[in-house]
Amino acid sequence: MKRISYILAAGVLAVSSTGCDKYLDKLDNPNLVKEPPLNGLLTTSTYQTSYDSYLMGDIVSYYTQYLASNSKASDGDIYNEVDYSGTWKNFYTAMMNIRQMMDKAEESKAYKHLGVGKILMAYNLNMLINSFGDVPYSDALKGLDMLVPKFDKQADLHQTCMQLLNDGITDLSKTDVSPDLNANNDLIHKGSVSAWIKTAWALKARFLTQFTKTAAYKPVDVLTALTKAYSANSDDATLTVFDGRSPWNAVSYNNTQLDLDGWLSSQYVDALNGTTYGLKDPRLPLIASITKFGDYRGTPNGAGRIGTGTDDEESYLWINGFYSKGNAPLLLVTYAEMKFIEAEAAFRNNDRPTAYAAYLAGIGAHMDKVGVDPDDKKAYMENPIVAVGQANLTLDLIFKEKYVVMFLNPEAWVDARRYDYKYKDFTLPQNAAMNTFIRRLAYPTVETSRNAKNVPSIKGLDERLSWDQ
Repeated sequence: MKRISYILAAGVLAVSSTGCDKYLDKLDNPNLVKEPPLNGLLTTSTYQTSYDSYLMGDIVSYYTQYLASNSKASDGDIYNEVDYSGTWKNFYTAMMNIRQMMDKAEESKAYKHLGVGKILMAYNLNMLINSFGDVPYSDALKGLDMLVPKFDKQADLHQTCMQLLNDGITDLSKTDVSPDLNANNDLIHKGSVSAWIKTAWALKARFLTQFTKTAAYKPVDVLTALTKAYSANSDDATLTVFDGRSPWNAVSYNNTQLDLDGWLSSQYVDALNGTTYGLKDPRLPLIASITKFGDYRGTPNGAGRIGTGTDDEESYLWINGFYSKGNAPLLLVTYAEMKFIEAEAAFRNNDRPTAYAAYLAGIGAHMDKVGVDPDDKKAYMENPIVAVGQANLTLDLIFKEKYVVMFLNPEAWVDARRYDYKYKDFTLPQNAAMNTFIRRLAYPTVETSRNAKNVPSIKGLDERLSWDQ
């Protein structure tokens, strides 16, 4: 049988990778239909995009030291190359479904679906290029018409992402008669066009912020985008509909069944339990399991478990925690993130009052989101370690608090690299395979074995991407 790139094989049919209760049942299995319904593709595209965010977040959470492996010198912990073919496949499957939805929407002048498709495409593509660098796009998603796609330059694809967002906003803003987004099929914003437009502007602010280490970064452009983005936690782009357990809940549940996973890194736990900053964060009990010692203890990356792994000697994702309880939401883009993007942009624009107000608002929004007691929230936010006053605000404080807010989100790895991993007491994993922090992922074997002539060569996992110089 001829061997072809998975990207292209996915182009033959729209593929649904994971079910989604009664909503995905409406698709009647897109693997078996040549013309899936437009709203069925909307369901698949919104679900798969959210799941892609989880998959990438799971990978990079070891690099940001949110999570740690319970096994000593685990490849993902210590910067050995890992084959992420499965994640690569999932991304291109999702993007192929989105492309099919966009093509179908354009043919039928369904501009709302077309606009959402462009925003979803930008979201997926941006995650890919910020992890792998150059990837196939302009030649990909064409099915059998292009079996060996070229890899586009990441710098060009950043511009593609921005153009997709601009075009998506334009399509969603059209006043032409256009089929509405079905609330039951749109698993992220429940059919709200205004919510999708806000998310597009929020993503523009995020994507522009990725260039803080380059001359292309302009704080004023970021602040302008934010005026049209989120204004409350209720605006957040989230997935709350699942077939069975939500992804992080499945991780935490499996851990209780001795399928060990979801172990919290000592870096993250120490940042919240008072060890690193001398202040206990009330969000930690809403995230982490308590140990048998009555406290919270993480696992050092690369070291593996200290205890047996079965007697609660270390903290894990708590089965009843905000991120990992039953039906816990997957957070794609949030208001809290936007406030920290605003704080950073205003700070770099020498506007300390705006930066400080946004910094405090971001902390408060996240505490409200995860369910912190109002009295505990007040005590934390009024502590002089946090409430430093606008004259004493620093980028270090902004990045420190944003690190807590972006827990498990793949964008946190972009932040870590923009910040050059300068978080307080942030160290290389034990037994690290490199003497510096990881900067990129290696290309998966699904491409190196089937599209080898087009796969770019890389110098190593310490090679910096175009925006990370």
